[in-house]
Amino acid sequence: MMKYTTFVTGEAADAPVAYALKVLGASPWSRSIIVIGALTGMISSLLVFQYGQARIWYAMSRDRLFPALFSKVHAKFKTPHYSTWIAGFAVGIPAGIFAISDAADLSNIGTLFAFALVSLGVIILRRTQPNRPRIFKVPLVPWFPLISIVLCGGLMTGLTVITWLRFVIWLGLGLLIYIFYSRHRSEFAKK
Repeated sequence: MMKYTTFVTGEAADAPVAYALKVLGASPWSRSIIVIGALTGMISSLLVFQYGQARIWYAMSRDRLFPALFSKVHAKFKTPHYSTWIAGFAVGIPAGIFAISDAADLSNIGTLFAFALVSLGVIILRRTQPNRPRIFKVPLVPWFPLISIVLCGGLMTGLTVITWLRFVIWLGLGLLIYIFYSRHRSEFAKK
C-alpha cells in the first residue's frame, strides 16, 4: 500500500494500518471496520497461541518432559487447568510490562526457527528412515525443505539484535531445562 520506510517512525509506526488507510483516503467508517478486524484477528491469534501453549505443556508433561503438575486435568472441565493458569500468567504479566512489538518479534523468531527445524527434520528423516510410514509426504525433498530453511533464515535476519539476544537466552534456558530435567525423566530415556 505504501513504501515500507514510511512506517519506521512517528504516527505511521504507531498504527501502520490506520495510518495507511488514512493517507490513502479511506473513509473513517471503513478505517474503523478494518482496524477492528485487524485487532480481532490479532486477539484471536493470541488466544489460539495461549490455548496451544497449555496443551503443548500438557503433552510434554505426559511424556515426562515437564513436571506432572502440567498434565493435571480439572475434574469438572477436563482441561489442563494448571498449564492454562501458568501460561496465562507467563504471558499476561510480561504483556502488561513490555511492548507488544517485543512479544511479536519473539513470537516471530521462535516460529521461524521452529519451521526451519521442522524442514531440517524432514530432510534428515527422509534420509535416515526412508521406509518410515508417513501420513503425508513433502514433495521435492530436499529442495522444498531447503527453500523453507533459507526463507525462514532470511526472515530471521531481518529481526533486531535485541530479538536475537532474547531468542538465544530463551533457547539456552530451554536447553538447560531439557539437559538437567527432561532428558533424564522422559519416557524415551528408558529406551
